Amino acid sequence: MKKYLTALIGLILSSCSNGQTTVAENGIKNPNNRITKEQSELLFENTKLFPNNTQLSLALIKNGKVDFIGIERINDTIKLIENYKDVFEIGSITKVFTATLLSNFVNDQELKLDDNIQDYLDFKVNSDNVITFKELANHTSGLPRLPSNLNLLFVDQDNPYKDYDKEKLIDYLTKEVKLNQEPGIRYEYSNLGAGVLGFELATIAKSTYELLLQEKIFTKYKMVNSTSKRENVKTELVKGLNPNGKPTSNWDFDVLAGGGAIFSTVEDLSKFALAQFDIANKELALTQKPTFKVNDNMSIGLGWHILKRKNGGELIWHNGGTGGYTSSMALDLENKNGIVILSNVSAFNEKTGNIDQLCFGLIKTLDED
Repeated sequence: MKKYLTALIGLILSSCSNGQTTVAENGIKNPNNRITKEQSELLFENTKLFPNNTQLSLALIKNGKVDFIGIERINDTIKLIENYKDVFEIGSITKVFTATLLSNFVNDQELKLDDNIQDYLDFKVNSDNVITFKELANHTSGLPRLPSNLNLLFVDQDNPYKDYDKEKLIDYLTKEVKLNQEPGIRYEYSNLGAGVLGFELATIAKSTYELLLQEKIFTKYKMVNSTSKRENVKTELVKGLNPNGKPTSNWDFDVLAGGGAIFSTVEDLSKFALAQFDIANKELALTQKPTFKVNDNMSIGLGWHILKRKNGGELIWHNGGTGGYTSSMALDLENKNGIVILSNVSAFNEKTGNIDQLCFGLIKTLDED
């Protein structure tokens, strides 16, 4: 038997030893937070098999208004906590921010989307193909998922990108690069492509990826607890968990930071999400515009994947995963609804797909409210 309760001060969902679900009140500080029966069921069903000490931090955005929900699993009990200011790795959602930097450069007329990336480098890429900035941002560059001189079998498995620096990237691009197909003809997801994009934008600006993020995005949208450098994290950093539920190392990025380096909070990401609803924001509007059709159900803008919905609408979406964290973010621009989920569920956990499942399930509940 399952019981569910919507209470002004929140919910605790606890899994008893007999497999039943019980509910109790928790002293959460946001008294206006309401969770519907359907949302409670989705939270429970999609988190009940995660390890102890799993945390999820969620933002539910309905018609431009935000509610935060935090849950933690302790001793087989899933309860509500307040963690919307706590920091998680966001993984590949970072790519949306890298693409947003590109859009900023385009709007400032510092480059064009269809410019050849070679024209802005002081070394020669060992390829006769023209690769454009747009193709780096929409995963049609032909670049493989990872560079061949980053062999994940021979690096620190708990922190695989830490030692991949500028010298190694340049060595790869000038000597080893091999495209999987002609640029611009097929979508092939590439961490390398996003990393090259972040590196090149920083090179053009004579700056660093971190400084570009802070100056052009985080400060603008008051994302005070966001950074691509672990040493710059100012608030509570939620410990990442490996697939067995044991604490694991954070991932540190060097030259490939544009592919997945950002640490953030659900509070900060909700500010970025709300900004996406502003149709006057040319920088963000450009990232939402389709640049390549992947299939009948999905196109891609700059960073954002654009998904067709069964109700005829669209979502812009991205997710992320690292050794200790999984994230998902989906926005309904037309109705100003959205879901942001950050978690310390490992991307290698066999149930990691539940995070996306929860994200899409929750955004559907916002349609029905």
